[in-house]
Amino acid sequence: MNATSFEAAPGPEATAEPGRIVLLTTSHRVAPGLLSWPAWQALHAADRVLCADGAHPQLPYLREAGIAVEESAPSAQQLVDACAGGRTVVVVATGEGEPALTDGLARLAGSGRVHMPELELLPASYDLPGARLLDLVQVMDRIRAECPWSSRQTHLGLAKYGIEEAYELVEAIEAGDREELREELGDVLLQVVFHARIAEEHPQAPFSIDDVAGGIVAKLIHRHPHVFGDETATTPEEVKEHWLRTKAVEKRRTSVTEGIPLGQPGLALAAKLHSRVRTAGLDVPLPQGDGIGYELLALAARAEAEGVDPEAALRAAARAYRDAIREVESGGSEQ
Repeated sequence: MNATSFEAAPGPEATAEPGRIVLLTTSHRVAPGLLSWPAWQALHAADRVLCADGAHPQLPYLREAGIAVEESAPSAQQLVDACAGGRTVVVVATGEGEPALTDGLARLAGSGRVHMPELELLPASYDLPGARLLDLVQVMDRIRAECPWSSRQTHLGLAKYGIEEAYELVEAIEAGDREELREELGDVLLQVVFHARIAEEHPQAPFSIDDVAGGIVAKLIHRHPHVFGDETATTPEEVKEHWLRTKAVEKRRTSVTEGIPLGQPGLALAAKLHSRVRTAGLDVPLPQGDGIGYELLALAARAEAEGVDPEAALRAAARAYRDAIREVESGGSEQ
């Protein structure tokens, strides 16, 4: 049935009760057929159920549940007429949300000449937090398959972008720019999804974004026994002790230095080493020697002990130096 053949309910009661229109919306991120109980109630109680899209993914499940769905796209006036006499018509919305129909209903209501039915927007399925990540995975799948550049990328080739995006994220955090922070978090997330998508194609040891997410979920639960288990932690220091102790058992490490990437910036490396030593309660004097390197090592250790990130502190000082340079340059250009 289509819009041209749509028939409203005839009869003298057409001028009586205006009835009810239910616009049923669903999320493509939720498996078809998984609808809310109010949605099923509305569908079973409706006098008619309409859907303009004969290929709508919900239709097979609705019909299997005994719901008679008419493939029809009535105009706003036709839909209003179909509700006359107190009838309820449920419209299963397409992915676009039926904007033409809702706009038409709004025009009829605004005219003041039509006794409008009650209009209800009923979400039949909801996006859970994180649902948009599914969109990202789907978009990445298509880009990997169809983009001439993305389809040729490797883990090694993308490595530099991961470093760049991480630094840009830190810069956004330090600048306090909320919009920039949101964007840079997205860029970092893209790197994760991109690498996971490439990993699916490995011939011997493939893994997917679900494997990545499953791994970090298991790790977080295991390393937070004070949240998911019977242990207790009342201070950040106790939480860190739990984390490091559990991590050492997992990794079977024999030294607190294991797992510290030596390729990170020097101040961050020195602070991380000192943090591991201090947290483990080891008594390891700083090595003594001549040169600026040993002086910087001592400064980094002092900063870490005082709860200061030496890298962040140096970047803040460098930005102040940059501003001073620009001020001098500006003054010099005016002379």
